Amino acid sequence: MYQLNETTALIQTLDFFTPIVDDPFSFGQIAAANALSDVYAMGGKPLLCMNILACPIKTMADEIFRQVIEGGLSKVKEAGALLVGGHSVEDQELKYGLSVTGIVHPQDILLNSGARTGDLLVLTKPLGTGILSTAIKGGLGSGVTEKRVVDTMAMLNRQPMEYVGRGREDRVGVHAATDITGFGLFGHLHEVADASGVTIRIDSGSLPILPEVVAFADMGIIPEGAYTNRSFYSKWVSSTLPEMDSLEMVGYDPQTSGGLLLSMEPSAAHKLISLLQSQEYPLACAVIGEVIAGDVPGQIFFS
Repeated sequence: MYQLNETTALIQTLDFFTPIVDDPFSFGQIAAANALSDVYAMGGKPLLCMNILACPIKTMADEIFRQVIEGGLSKVKEAGALLVGGHSVEDQELKYGLSVTGIVHPQDILLNSGARTGDLLVLTKPLGTGILSTAIKGGLGSGVTEKRVVDTMAMLNRQPMEYVGRGREDRVGVHAATDITGFGLFGHLHEVADASGVTIRIDSGSLPILPEVVAFADMGIIPEGAYTNRSFYSKWVSSTLPEMDSLEMVGYDPQTSGGLLLSMEPSAAHKLISLLQSQEYPLACAVIGEVIAGDVPGQIFFS
């Protein structure tokens, strides 16, 4: 982030990755939504985007690259931003994403370091995209399952941030924010708690979770990234659930283009959930826990 003047700060971010779905248009949408999410997580508005594309031109048709870019462009337009160029290179593996420039009022900037004791934690997208993607790759997911997970990952985080507040006075109730991506829910919760010097309590029964996720996790269909996250972050997670319980593994599941995690004053949190539901927000979202005082900053209690 770079402050230009008293009313405007620039947000600059970049993200790209290899395909996680077979359909090139859907892949473009997901990669673009994921890149745009960083701007929303900091309270900003996307302004300009540039494509990043790696093309295996010896093994893939040009039409595939076109569809990927068209998918990304559809999300750039939905965000109200402009695609102003980009760069492509030849590579052995397809990769796509965006460099995104956003703007935000300096007083509206949201960081992951401001959570306060007494805050409620709101999650704006259901969990389990990593587990479902693994099941789909293994030929176990239905067409309905695949569409559900693609729609979830391709959904912009724009609407919740617009409802959080359209001006500085409305943003008072939001103290910290981040988006849930590759480190999983627990990884990003720890980052917020550690940066804020607080402890977090999560209610496992309140987690919004995509259909079939727990069933697949019970079958042992869990991505390698979840085990990596568990290995690194479990030292900060105190769980009352049995070891390797499916709900606990959902907490470690790496997400692609996941939802926003917002640390909010209780009244603001309930207002946001109510507003999203009244406006027929298409994804499950919920208050999943609270910020509490604790002796070990960064610790997560999960029960």
